[in-house]
Amino acid sequence: MNAKQQPATENEIETETQTIDAEAESVGPESMDTETLSPEEFGRLLDEKSGEANQHQDALLRSQAELENFRKRAARELEKAHKHGLERLIKELLPVKDSMELGISAATNAEAELGHVHEGMEMTLKMLQGAMSKFGVEEIDPAGEPFNPEFHQAMTLQESDESESGTVLTVVQRGYSLNGRLVRPAMVIVAK
Repeated sequence: MNAKQQPATENEIETETQTIDAEAESVGPESMDTETLSPEEFGRLLDEKSGEANQHQDALLRSQAELENFRKRAARELEKAHKHGLERLIKELLPVKDSMELGISAATNAEAELGHVHEGMEMTLKMLQGAMSKFGVEEIDPAGEPFNPEFHQAMTLQESDESESGTVLTVVQRGYSLNGRLVRPAMVIVAK
């Protein structure tokens, strides 16, 4: 047998125990046995640890207060965003409403020319489309495209010699998406 495999002697065990005890004493007063401390040392250690505990408690209370204030501020900001989130959209739509009112007023005039009223309506429609596009609203007008059930709703099938089967022949009502998400599918007639 070599030396590493032999059992430890009593002297080796005692030496190692003394080494461990010396290391434990060198760690500091935190790990000392309180029975060996004098009353003055014990009082000082107790005051020191009480001060540390008070500091930790104070830090914890401050953190909890900061977290609660953050939650309240976030809730207020979210409520404000919900109340005033549509303000930009409304500001864009107000000129469209004004234009429509002017158009109605002009159309009721006996001397109004139909061409001017039509032109005004087209301009109003362009204003509305511009306002909608600023907010990510896109029109779905699939005339001549293959039918896509994700964006189109078929109203009926119709025979067609000119178009391939499954192609959109007529758009009855345009569809709309908002930032890529479908709001309303396009109502279509599909070739059979």
